[in-house]
Amino acid sequence: MERLSSTTTIPDAFQVARDDISGQMSLIWEQTKAPLIVPALRLLVFVCLGMSVMLFIEKVYMGVVIIFVKLFRRRPEKHYKWEPIRDDVELGNSAYPMVLVQIPMYNEREVYQLSIGAACGLSWPSDRIIIQVLDDSTDQTIKSLVEQECQRWASKGINIKYEIRDNRNGYKAGALKEGMKHSYVKHCDYVGIFDADFQPEPDFLWRSIPFLVHNPEVALVQARWKFVNSDECLMTRMQEMSLDYHFTVEQEVGSAAYAFFGFNGTAGVWRLSALNEAGGWKDRTTVEDMDLAVRASLKGWKFVYLSDLKVKSELPSTFKAYRYQQHRWSCGPANLFKKMAMEILRNKKVAPLKKFHVLYSFFFVRKIVAHIVTFVFYCIVLPATVLAPEVEVPKWGAVYIPSIITLLNAVGTPRSFHLLIFWILFENVMSLHRTKATFIGLLEAGRVNEWIVTDKLGDALKTKAAAKAFKKPRFKIGERIHLLELTVGAYLFFIGCYDLSFGKNRYFIFLFLQSFAFFIAGVGYVGTFVPNA
Repeated sequence: MERLSSTTTIPDAFQVARDDISGQMSLIWEQTKAPLIVPALRLLVFVCLGMSVMLFIEKVYMGVVIIFVKLFRRRPEKHYKWEPIRDDVELGNSAYPMVLVQIPMYNEREVYQLSIGAACGLSWPSDRIIIQVLDDSTDQTIKSLVEQECQRWASKGINIKYEIRDNRNGYKAGALKEGMKHSYVKHCDYVGIFDADFQPEPDFLWRSIPFLVHNPEVALVQARWKFVNSDECLMTRMQEMSLDYHFTVEQEVGSAAYAFFGFNGTAGVWRLSALNEAGGWKDRTTVEDMDLAVRASLKGWKFVYLSDLKVKSELPSTFKAYRYQQHRWSCGPANLFKKMAMEILRNKKVAPLKKFHVLYSFFFVRKIVAHIVTFVFYCIVLPATVLAPEVEVPKWGAVYIPSIITLLNAVGTPRSFHLLIFWILFENVMSLHRTKATFIGLLEAGRVNEWIVTDKLGDALKTKAAAKAFKKPRFKIGERIHLLELTVGAYLFFIGCYDLSFGKNRYFIFLFLQSFAFFIAGVGYVGTFVPNA
C-alpha cells in the first residue's frame, strides 16, 4: 500500500474517498434511471392514476345517489311495508315472532355486563325472545363472571342461555354456527346479533322486526353504529370520520339502490330461513359477516339499512387493537373476493347490474383499489417522482382528485371537518397496513386467517388511570416501536429534504407532514395508552 504524501491529511483522504463513492453512486443512478427507473415509474403513475379515477368516479356516484336519497326522502318505511306488530286477543303473545338474540364474546371482562344487560333489557314479549350468550372465553375467571351474570338475569325471569364449547374453531363464525345447533333455535324466526361492546336500545326489536315480518323478501335489517368513546382521543375521532362515511353514504346507497350492502357483523337482525338458505355461517375468511351477506344476496334476498336506528358501541382506542382490527377488515374482503368472484359471475338469480355492483364497486374499488392506491400512489410513487423529474404527474391526479375524494369523505362527520388534515395523514399511515393485509388476502399468505379479538376497554382506562395516578407508566420498547412505519417515514423525510433542496415539485410540505405522521405511529404515540396491570 502506498503511503499518503506528507501534504495529504487523513481527513482529506476520507473526503476524497467519500467524493469518489458519491460520484460512483451518482453515475450508477444516472445510468439506471433513464432505461429502467423512469419507464417503471411512468407505468406506476399511469396505473395509479387509473385507480384514482376509478375511486373518484365511485365516490362521486355515491355522492349523487345519497343526495337523491336525501332530497326525495327515500326512507325505508316508504320503500318497504312497515307497521307496528299489534296485539291479537285470540293469539296472545304467539302473534309475535320468536326472536333469538346472540351475543358472541371472548374474554370480555370490561364490557360483558353492558352487552348482556342491554340484550336482556330489550322490549319484547318475554316468552317470545331467547338471549343466547356464546362464551368462548379462555380466562376461567372471566368465564365464571359471565356465567354468574347470565344466572343473575335468569333469576329475574329472563329466558337467557349460557353456551360454551370446548374449542374456538372458526372463532366468531364457529361460535355463531354452534349456537344455531341448539334445539330451542328451531322455534325461532329471526336472530339478532350483537358483539360484546354493543348496547341496543329497548325499542330495537320493535323498530326492526316489522320490516322482516311484512316484507318476506327481506333477509336482513342492519342498524347504524353509535360510538360512545369517539371523543376519547384523536385516533377515535379519526375512526369516527371514516365509519360515519361508511354508514352515512356506503350503507345508505347500497340499501337504497341495490338492496345490498355488507352486513356489519353486529347490530343487525337476520331472517333465520334466509340465513340457513344461504348456507349459514362459514369460517373460510375473517369476514364471516360479509361472506354471509354476499351468499344471501346471490340467493335473491334483499337487505334494509336503517340509518336512524342506532346502537351504541365502542371504538378501539389503542393503536395495537386498531391495527389488528384493520388487518382483519382489509385482509378478509380481499380473500373473500378471490374465493367468490367466479361464483358471483356465474350466478343466475341476480341481475347483471347488481352483480357488477357487488364485484366492481363493493369489492374491487372499495375493498382493494382504495387501500392500494392510497398507500402506493401517495406514499411511494408520487414522492418517488421527486427523484425523477422526467416523470410528470398531472395536477388533477396529484391534487384535485384526492382533494375532492377527501371532501366527500368528510360529509359524514361535519363536526370533525377541522380535523381533516389529521385524518388524511392518519389514513395514509393506516393504508400501509391495509395494503399489506389486502395483498395477504389476495395471495392467501401466512396471516390470511389471523383473528385477534379487538380489545374493548369499557371503563378500564378510567379505573387503571385512577389506580396508577402516582405511578410512572411502564411499557416494553418492542411493543411501541413499529419498524414499517419508521421505514416509510424515513423514506418520505429523505424525499422531502431532496425536494426542498433540489426538487421542482414543491411536495416537501406534504412529505414532511406525512413523514412525521409515520414517525409518530412508528414510536407508538397514537391512540390511548393503557398502563400495564
